[in-house]
Order: sequence, then C-alpha cells, then structure tokens
Amino acid sequence: MVKLLIGHKGSGKTGKMVELANSSLNTVKGSVVFINKNQRLIYDLKYSIRVVCMEEYEMVTNIDEYIGFILGIISQDHDIELIFIDSILKHADVSTSNLEEFFERLNAISTNYGPDFIVSVSAGEDELGDYIKKYELVEHHA
Repeated sequence: MVKLLIGHKGSGKTGKMVELANSSLNTVKGSVVFINKNQRLIYDLKYSIRVVCMEEYEMVTNIDEYIGFILGIISQDHDIELIFIDSILKHADVSTSNLEEFFERLNAISTNYGPDFIVSVSAGEDELGDYIKKYELVEHHA
C-alpha cells in the first residue's frame, strides 16, 4: 500500500513524517526505513529506524535507478514492513510529471514484496493529477 502526505513546502510534512515513523515502532513487527535527502533528521528518528540519506548515493539519478535502489534495500532485509520517503520531489529527478508512474511502481513493490510506503510530496493536491485519488492520503494539519 502507498499512502501520501501532500502539502506545500513549509507546511510541516517532514515533522509529521518523523512523528509517524517514530510512532510506527509501537505497531509494526518488522523493520522501518526512512529515506531522506540528507542526514538532517538522523537524530530526530528513533535509533531502531534505518535512515537512508540519498545524498550519499549520487549515482541514483532517475526513477528507474531509484526503484532499483529501493528493491536493493528490500532484498537486504526481508523484514521491512514500512518505508517512509520524505520529500520525493527532491530525489533522483522525480518530478510531478513522473510521480504517477513512480507511485504505481511503489504500489507494485508493496504488492509483490510486502512493505508499505508513506511518501511526502511538496505540492498541493490541485498540482497533481486525479491519479492520487487511488492512494490513501495521510491526514496532515498544516
């Protein structure tokens, strides 16, 4: 399953993602991964959450490579239950024009390999297509 946290820049999405990740440890039985652009949040997340900083993987430059990277993470730990991806539009040349394909591929990964995804997007719902109606939106109060 793919869930989305949508809101404009500065609306508090990252704080909400950190809160969701930390509180998820109370309910998940498997591992939790938090993918972020940089190491800024490393001390905000509980120690048992695996933090992946994408700036350390500069060779991941497009959504094909990003999907391959996620599959690599999953292949190393079959117990991953939940993957958070913060500010996806800051990663690997992902843009609003290819988000629909990206979410479809994440959904296929979730279906085939098990982990759920929570992805934050710095955009308003009106900036994205009708395709986002297929995904559950995480409640967010800016």
